[in-house]
Amino acid sequence: MASLGSSSLVDTFQLYDLRVEVICPPGERILCGAKEGDHFILEGEMLHLPPGQAFSIYSLSAVLPLLAAKQRITHPNDWMSTDAEVACPDPNCKSRLRISRTGVRTFSHAEVTVVPLVPQGYSQTSAGSALAEA
Repeated sequence: MASLGSSSLVDTFQLYDLRVEVICPPGERILCGAKEGDHFILEGEMLHLPPGQAFSIYSLSAVLPLLAAKQRITHPNDWMSTDAEVACPDPNCKSRLRISRTGVRTFSHAEVTVVPLVPQGYSQTSAGSALAEA
């Protein structure tokens, strides 16, 4: 069993990079000011837009709650693994936002938070108590 002070804990985790792209049936009007193919890239927590391109906050609000889950490894049968298109929030718009997993990036727990890792078999509460006593 590892002690709380052990440095043998693996501190890395992986997230998918995502591309969110506007798609629309041919001949349909896009009402949010976007154009077919407009997109943004999500790498870790950083959202990147191509130079000179904007993205509607209403369209962003439709996909934002899903992005953290889409970044994580999911079971192949989980709908988060299979479903990739989100409807435009405007009920009169036929466009969709397609979320694609484009790559995998590795992160270090210590580089993204000050909260220490808890070894397997310890709860956050017991680890917090043990750390307070140290």
